[in-house]
Amino acid sequence: MTTTLDRPEALQPSTNSRTDVRRSRRPGILPTVILVIGSLYCLAPLVWVVMASTKSPQELFSTFTLAPGTGFFSNLEKLFTMQNGVFLSWIGNTLIYSLGGSVLCVLVSALAGYALAKFEFPGRDTMFRILLGGVLIPGIALAIPQYFVMAGLGLTNTYWAVLLPMVISPFSIFLCRVYANSSVSSDLLEAARIDGATEYSIFGRIALPIMVPGLVTVFLLHFIGTWNNFLLPYLMLSNERLYPLTLGLFTLLSTGDGKELLYTTAIVGAFVSLIPLVALMLFLQRFWKLDLISGGLKG
Repeated sequence: MTTTLDRPEALQPSTNSRTDVRRSRRPGILPTVILVIGSLYCLAPLVWVVMASTKSPQELFSTFTLAPGTGFFSNLEKLFTMQNGVFLSWIGNTLIYSLGGSVLCVLVSALAGYALAKFEFPGRDTMFRILLGGVLIPGIALAIPQYFVMAGLGLTNTYWAVLLPMVISPFSIFLCRVYANSSVSSDLLEAARIDGATEYSIFGRIALPIMVPGLVTVFLLHFIGTWNNFLLPYLMLSNERLYPLTLGLFTLLSTGDGKELLYTTAIVGAFVSLIPLVALMLFLQRFWKLDLISGGLKG
């Protein structure tokens, strides 16, 4: 009896099958067009900001929108020297709010998400449902209550008035809970307990390294959200030296004398504020993992 082993040509994939595989892997025209349109829609405001930041006050309203100008360096000089360098204070404040708040939020979210995913305790499911409800509440609905809480504690017009409300994020806790539940093996944790490891050691040496890709995502989302946050600092702060970039750049247009210089200064300030976000995105890409097993092995 003849088998496929006796006929080597039977083991080779046919030309038609290889052609079908290639065709199936080719992206369709419609998805490509949609992606291109979406990319242009997202990049158009960035291109406008870059081009407008190079224009002098006279060129801003008299030249073509996407044409480069000749006033980029003079705009930068005015930005960093206005009001005795207040823009540098705004950058420092934004880093404090974004970096400090994101680190605290990641720590709290990792602990809460890990506990909700891997521990059995009364009321866990009810607590998780309440958490899901908190995800659905828009931040603007919580701004006024948060202000009254901070005012009652005497913390308004301080760094803590912006930092503390950002530490607890229902969406970040939800993401950490989902990631811990899917990536951290319960058998691995039980084996560590059998070996005599404490819960703190298990979390710090086993669970936390496995959760790093998810925590990086939480950190990035929270950092960008805090960096671009306007409403909370607007309610909590009245001292200009405590303003973040969003609120500081807003004052250039709302409290100025209407001259074009304020517009060009605000635009170049917006351009400068984009650079840390792009650098952070490029830096954190290396920590994202597509597979969950690699994190477990490295942990």
